[in-house]
Amino acid sequence: MRQELTRLGIEELRTADAVDRALAGQAGTVMVVVNSICGCAAGRMRPSVRMALQNGTHPDRKFTVFAGQDVEATERARTYFSGQPPSSPAIALLRDGQLVYMMPRRDIESREATAIAADLRAALDKFCAKPTPR
Repeated sequence: MRQELTRLGIEELRTADAVDRALAGQAGTVMVVVNSICGCAAGRMRPSVRMALQNGTHPDRKFTVFAGQDVEATERARTYFSGQPPSSPAIALLRDGQLVYMMPRRDIESREATAIAADLRAALDKFCAKPTPR
């Protein structure tokens, strides 16, 4: 379950300190995947992340925390998701340290992975695209 994301180049954050080092005051775009052992993470969320990352637009950095296993790291990561209730699985995009996109469990659990991936690709295109030089 962990390796399904780390094989994609997504770095695991297993402590609150690691989360802060990765997210606090960082410029650029960051995707944080809140992983889980639930069926919707396995059958929908993780496959959709893989599909979406096949797109040309990527965040500058990609991280994951594992809800229910790395509790301290997950709780700390959620503090960066301003105004959002705790959710796992979930996918968040931050730009310059601010939450700009959140896909909580309710948007994952009842949808097919291809639909989730399409929404995530659109969010990556919108929030992570680099400006074109003029």
